[in-house]
Amino acid sequence: MTKNALETKSLAEVGEDIGLAEGTQLVQNFREANPDATPGYYIGRNIIDQILNQPGCVGINFRKCLSENNEEHLVYTGVDADGKDILTYSVVTTAGDIQKQDGIVADKVVIDWTIWTGTPSTPSTPTSTPQQ
Repeated sequence: MTKNALETKSLAEVGEDIGLAEGTQLVQNFREANPDATPGYYIGRNIIDQILNQPGCVGINFRKCLSENNEEHLVYTGVDADGKDILTYSVVTTAGDIQKQDGIVADKVVIDWTIWTGTPSTPSTPTSTPQQ
């Protein structure tokens, strides 16, 4: 999504279904232009749900980074409606006190080395291991 398109939408609305044909073409374009780049990442639903369930979270920022093994992967955080990373948030305890909680700053991905052709396939178990 371009910056101009982002300015016309709320942050919760960013992203859209582009369909199989366009998705396949975009992946092929990237792989042809960057044959040595990390081709993709897998992130499980549980951590995504945990991030999205933080108070005020409307989306997720994904940032490229290098692991301690010098491998490219991602760090990801929740984002509020103002576009700020949720690094802390307040909760009310059962005693009625307001308490600060740390926001989730996540990593640990599985690098997806499969070649996505855009054709339907049966789900498979990732063959690489999570980055430590």
